[in-house]
Amino acid sequence: MQRIDAHQHFWKFDPVRDSWINSDMSVIARDFLPNDLLPLLQRNNIDGTVLVQTCHTDEDNRFMLDLADQHSFIKGVVGWVNLQSIRVEDKLKYYHEHHPKMKGFRHVLQADPDDQLMLRDSFKNGISLLNKYNFTYDILIYPKHLKHAAKLVAEFPDQKFVVDHLAKPLIKTKEIDEWKRDIEALSKHLNVYCKVSGMLTEADWYSWKTDDFTPYLDTVFNAFSINRVMYGSDWPVCKLAGGYNRALEILQIYTSRFSENEQAQFYGGNAIEFYNLTE
Repeated sequence: MQRIDAHQHFWKFDPVRDSWINSDMSVIARDFLPNDLLPLLQRNNIDGTVLVQTCHTDEDNRFMLDLADQHSFIKGVVGWVNLQSIRVEDKLKYYHEHHPKMKGFRHVLQADPDDQLMLRDSFKNGISLLNKYNFTYDILIYPKHLKHAAKLVAEFPDQKFVVDHLAKPLIKTKEIDEWKRDIEALSKHLNVYCKVSGMLTEADWYSWKTDDFTPYLDTVFNAFSINRVMYGSDWPVCKLAGGYNRALEILQIYTSRFSENEQAQFYGGNAIEFYNLTE
C-alpha cells in the first residue's frame, strides 16, 4: 500500500498575502516548492502527498493544480471555493469535470472573525453540494470551534469531513479536558476523520518532548479508531518546531504499537480511501 502524506503545502512567498507568517516564523518566510520536499519524501519512503491550500484565491488553486499536473507524487489537491457564493455549484462542476486531482476544499475557519461561520445557511448551502461532485471537506479550526463542527457534520451525514491538525489542542500549556470531551463528541459522527498533523507547532517550539503528545494521540486514536485517522506532516509549517523528520519520528514511535496492517492504514490507506486517490 502506498504511503501518503495527507497534508502539506507549497507556496511562493508573498509577505502581504501570507501575512499569517509573522516575524517569529522567518524560517518559513520563503518559497517552498516540490524540489524542496522531494528529498524528505524519498528519505522517509513516502510515495505521495495531498497538497492543501493556504489562501482563499482561485489563483492558489491554479498554482496547486499546475504543480500536481507536473509532479506525479502530488496525488490530490485540497483547494478553496467560496462556499457562500450563489455560483458555487458552477465552480464545483468545473473542478469535477476538468481537474481530477482536485479532491476537496477547505476554508481557514480558524482565522474567520465569525466563530459560527460554518453554521450559516449560506455556508451550509455550499457544503450541501460537495458530495454531489464527490468532494471532501477539511475542517481547519481551533478547539473553541469543535462544538460548532459537531453540529455541522451532523447535518450532512453523507459528506466526508476531516479535522485538520487534531483541531489544534493547546499542547504547549497541556490543556486537554475540554478539547478531549469535544473531539470525542465529534468523532461519534462516522463521516468524520482526523488528520494527525500539525502537533509540533501547537507545542513549545523549542523545548517539546515526545511524551508531550501522547495524551493527545491517545485521545484521537481511541476516539476515531485506526480506520479514521491519517498521517500528515504539515510541511513546511512543521519546520517552525523541528521539521519533517522529527514530526514523523514522533508518530513512528507512537504507532509502533499497531499491527503492520493498521500502520499501513494510518500512513496511507485511510487517506487513499478518504480522498479517492489514484496512482
